[in-house]
Order: sequence, then structure tokens, then C-alpha cells
Amino acid sequence: MYLYLRIFVIVAWILSEILLSRLLKSSQTDKTRADKQSLRIIWITIMIALPVAHVVSGFIHLPICNTPAGMQAGLLLIVLGMIYRFTAVYILGRYFTVDVAIREDHKIVRKGLYRYTRHPSYLGSLISFFGNGFVLNSWIGLAISFIPVLVAFLYRMKIEEALLMSNFGQEYADYKKKTWRLIPFVY
Repeated sequence: MYLYLRIFVIVAWILSEILLSRLLKSSQTDKTRADKQSLRIIWITIMIALPVAHVVSGFIHLPICNTPAGMQAGLLLIVLGMIYRFTAVYILGRYFTVDVAIREDHKIVRKGLYRYTRHPSYLGSLISFFGNGFVLNSWIGLAISFIPVLVAFLYRMKIEEALLMSNFGQEYADYKKKTWRLIPFVY
């Protein structure tokens, strides 16, 4: 039963990200060219990190937990991360794109999750990648599936924030002063 649930959650997670990347790209009227290949870097990082984490976890046994509860908690984290990410996408609405872009009539969204953090969508994804390490029940699997993706997302956040600063100036600077970058009360 757990194996089927695990496969279902992982497949749903991957398919949801593919669906987002296909449906929510910027249009011809949006200001783009700021992406600097960051979307490609993120996808390449994920496509390398996840399989390597799975393979290495099978060969090097450094368990996080000695009971199935840890792996079940990992599945829950993946699902909660997905929900958090899609909530952030929903709140941002038509301004959300998978590539770095400014939409026509773009405004800074300050409601919901964006009241506290500037990048809740990435936080949701990172929660899922963190959960993947628990699903693998491997400290090394956790490190391999989380740290490279975190670094790629941090690079992407830097690019996004530079574009937002260049487009919104002081308005975005004020927003930055009132919100956390990724994790409320931490960073």
C-alpha cells in the first residue's frame, strides 16, 4: 500500500510541475529576457539531483528514521509543499510565470502568503524536496535532493528580485523591508 501511495505522490508532484511549466509561461507582451537560463538551470538540477539521490540512497545506508513514520512524514511534506506552492501560485494569479517576467499592468502582490515572504512558491517546492529526503529515509539522499535545488532557487530569487527592483524601484525596496525572502522570521 505504501509503495503505491509513494509512487502516486511522486508522480503527481512531477506532473504538477511539468503542467505548471507548460501552462504558465510568459507571453510575447511580457517583459522577459531577465531569466538568464535560471528555469533551465532549475530543471537540469532537479533532473540530476532526484535520480542521483534515489540511487545513492540505495547504496549508502544513513537512515533518518528507523520506522516507516519518517517516510510517511516525507510524503506528507511533499503534499504540503505542493499545496503551499499552488496556494502561492493562485494568490499571485495572472502575474505568476515559470520564467522570470513582468506582466503587462504587473503589480506587487502583498496579500496572503506574500504578506510574509517574497517567494512562497519556492518555499513550497523546497518543502517538497525536503520531504523527498525523508521519503528516501536517507540523510545523504536528503542532502543530494535538497541542497542543489536550494542553490538553484537562490540564484533564481536573485534574478527575480533584480528584475522587480529595476521595474518597481522604491516600491519593491519597501516591500523587501517588510517581508522575509523565503522563510518567515528566519530568512
